Amino acid sequence: MSHAKVRVLVAKPGLDSHDRGAKVVARAYRDAGLEVVYTGLHQTPEEIAEAAVQEDVDVAALSILSGAHLTLVPEVVNRLRAKGADDVLILVGGIIPDEDVPALKEAGAAGVFGPGANLDEIVEFTLANLRRRGA
Repeated sequence: MSHAKVRVLVAKPGLDSHDRGAKVVARAYRDAGLEVVYTGLHQTPEEIAEAAVQEDVDVAALSILSGAHLTLVPEVVNRLRAKGADDVLILVGGIIPDEDVPALKEAGAAGVFGPGANLDEIVEFTLANLRRRGA
């Protein structure tokens, strides 16, 4: 799969209003040659799932700083599955306590990245997981 064909949705679920990290990650994906769709702030899980389906994305990268990740991530995953988009790779970034990572992975997140995560590693993790899935 060529990088140019990889489509990444960068989304900000919930009510937090800080999107600098999401924009930095979106730029890193773009600079690596991936196509990026950015949903903007204050998206509901339903809006994110709908955008993922409409845009036919391979990846949904969720940026959550509000502390609601244990509620929002499973809800986004459930909405994606309900729309038949269960092949979308789910990534989560933000202020995520280490003890919450296993629950997020159990809910369907392939990767969880905290503050200061290396952008090249995020991109490589994404591409490696897509290759592993045969995407």
